[in-house]
Amino acid sequence: MSVHQLRIAVIGTGMIAAVHVRSARAAGAQVIGVLGRNARKSEEAAEAFGAGRGYADLNELLADQPDVVHICTPNSQHYPQAIAVISAGINVICEKPLAVSVEDADDLVQAAANAGVVATVPFVYRFHPMVREIRARIAGGDLGRVLTIHGHYLQDWMQDEDASSWRVDSAEGGDSRAFADIGSHWCDLVEFVTGTRFTDVSAATDIVYDTRPGAGGQSFAARDDGQSKTAARMPVMTEDNAVALFRTEEGRLANVVISQVAAGRKNRLWFEVDGTQGSAAFDQENPETAWFGNKRGSQTIVRDPSQGSADQRRLSLAPSGHTQGWVDAFAAFVLDTYTAVRTGEAPEGLPTFADGARSVRLVDAVITSARSRSWSPIPTQKEAV
Repeated sequence: MSVHQLRIAVIGTGMIAAVHVRSARAAGAQVIGVLGRNARKSEEAAEAFGAGRGYADLNELLADQPDVVHICTPNSQHYPQAIAVISAGINVICEKPLAVSVEDADDLVQAAANAGVVATVPFVYRFHPMVREIRARIAGGDLGRVLTIHGHYLQDWMQDEDASSWRVDSAEGGDSRAFADIGSHWCDLVEFVTGTRFTDVSAATDIVYDTRPGAGGQSFAARDDGQSKTAARMPVMTEDNAVALFRTEEGRLANVVISQVAAGRKNRLWFEVDGTQGSAAFDQENPETAWFGNKRGSQTIVRDPSQGSADQRRLSLAPSGHTQGWVDAFAAFVLDTYTAVRTGEAPEGLPTFADGARSVRLVDAVITSARSRSWSPIPTQKEAV
């Protein structure tokens, strides 16, 4: 096991890049540089992040030979940037979606395998301790045979007709917005927790405003300067809402409502799994607890590092009652990625490029179903490659 301090570089300068930087430092890494849209933006971000330097271009970043590169850019840039990093033999964390096409996502999986690099995708909701508690109880048979899965992921940051982001532009974000952005998290989390896979989907999508301001910007950025009302508007081609009905490989049903225009809902990822012996539910906005129920009643279990599943205890960094949240889950994901880099062994549950490609395939099936108004199969990677 190598114990040297990992040197990492970040591509991207927005909100999520800042989260990656904080998580990297929490995991003990040195942030040696940042790459933005141009040299000036790189220098500004390096100063803001307290990073070593701002790179002029990707070649300059690769020449610095970081141990890990974090890719935090618009979706259309993920594939070319990740391929370049992998080709240089460097480990990589790439934001989701891994790519905007199934073919590119599969190509990245194969390239990472051929290069022998660690390649992960931040499906960080897997790293809430109480998610692991529910997963352990399902695997242990506490819920019995799974009968139904249901839930939603609701946000309101696109509720206003003048809200916009680079994500609205399909040239940068891909054919899907809401489902690729947040529905992908729900699906990955539920498949991870239950240990089952979705095989088919029937979906519908909705665009609530025909146009939005064409000016790009950071996700969740405040737009109170009046610019959004004067900016030229562009047609909206990507969905604000989606509803999907899945069938699992066991033949059971699962459904989810996805929305980025749900007033008052900031980041409510919620799911429930109902089985023959009991049910379990998790709410990401209240991550310290999990709900369990059966015919005799229900109880709310609080995160506690002194009891519960081994995985829940491993990820519980603070005493019970001292709140952990999304930032801690993100840091735990980054730390597990770095552990895989240092040891060559991936901690259990670490989401890899294979999981990222699975997600791209699933989103593609949702969009195909919505357009055709019919059931669409979700092929496995082996079938698709």
